[in-house]
Amino acid sequence: MSTLSAILLAALPLAIPYPEIDPVLVQLGPFAIRWYALAYIAGLVIGWQVMRRVCERPPQVLSPLKIDDFLLWAALGVILGGRLGYVLFYKPGFYLEHPLAALTLWEGGMSFHGGLLGVIVAILLFAMRNKTDPFMLSDLVAIVAPLGLFFGRLANFINGELWGRVSDVPWAMVFPRGGPLPRHPSQLYQAFFEGVLLTLIVVAVWKLTEGRRRPGLLTGVFCAGYGLARIVGEIFREPDAHLGYLWGPLTMGMLLSLPVLLFGLWLILRAYRKPVLP
Repeated sequence: MSTLSAILLAALPLAIPYPEIDPVLVQLGPFAIRWYALAYIAGLVIGWQVMRRVCERPPQVLSPLKIDDFLLWAALGVILGGRLGYVLFYKPGFYLEHPLAALTLWEGGMSFHGGLLGVIVAILLFAMRNKTDPFMLSDLVAIVAPLGLFFGRLANFINGELWGRVSDVPWAMVFPRGGPLPRHPSQLYQAFFEGVLLTLIVVAVWKLTEGRRRPGLLTGVFCAGYGLARIVGEIFREPDAHLGYLWGPLTMGMLLSLPVLLFGLWLILRAYRKPVLP
């Protein structure tokens, strides 16, 4: 046992107890309503309502009725893209041997980066079909996307999954499936930085600048902000056990987030090179 582990075990009684919450909210025979599913539903429904309200103000990207139609497209993009991303990025070997297991969404396993790609595809197809600017539509999504991330990270915490690295900080917790040592509650860190803080930043750019009149700017701020927040959050999060560190101290989450960060910076530069909409 390492010296750090011995110290942490000695300090274990001082760790904050993990507030164990049943991941299943309601069990109705073989059917279960899980907090994880509710997090996705809450993010989509609240985001849908916020987008409707935003579209009531100029410049009007889509009518509220069109936003109602887009909700289904966005939901399919998040779910299908998120699951496919997890299958391809995190466990391709396992799902190649057990292809039907890719359909067991209730067992968890979603990738934000896959969900992002899925939503991008949904935005492009919907914008093409409705003859609207895809960047203006993506800016609407960027305003509400951090809310979905916030609920998703809270669901990770309730599930006791994706815990942080071993730590001796006063607020460290012992997670039921994370071994005997106290760890960073990194899900809560990510809920704050990827959810709360990023929401405040995107909304501030939208309200206090010409962000709403520069197509792609809010999308760029969101992508750059998420990429940076995720890379920092990975410093405190325990790497996936089956992947570990991929390249020195870099994790899969860091490597996947770097292109998102760079893409966001490119979008910001692009938005400022274009003329402001009237």
